[in-house]
Amino acid sequence: MTSWQQDWAENKYWVMAHSQQHYNQIRQLAKNNDWTVDKATEFNRLLAEAEQQVPTIKTLTTAYQHVWGYFKKIATLEEKETYLTTLAQLASEHDQLGPFLKGLTVKYQVAYLLQSRLIREIDDTTGFSNLTDI
Repeated sequence: MTSWQQDWAENKYWVMAHSQQHYNQIRQLAKNNDWTVDKATEFNRLLAEAEQQVPTIKTLTTAYQHVWGYFKKIATLEEKETYLTTLAQLASEHDQLGPFLKGLTVKYQVAYLLQSRLIREIDDTTGFSNLTDI
């Protein structure tokens, strides 16, 4: 994996949680694995812009659903029920889903997710902070 591919893999779900628009723009940059200095500059600009975007319930839900995809076939019935319950309860002042998914990442040692900025930045007790209800 090249350096830019590694950077994108690390930031992919984090960007998705902050801004679907920025996620789509970066996906277009990465298309065809044709990376240039100009694309690297644009990638860094888009990351900086995404950092200024407060995750919404909608964007965070989308990112968390993608993360859940790594567990849906290996999770226990109880974990599946917990996922569905905490997903339904996800609110700006109430993010228990992030810490739950982070716990599954550690439990199942999903290497890709262990390297993910989204998972690394989830607080173990409060999840993602500063969400908006939009």
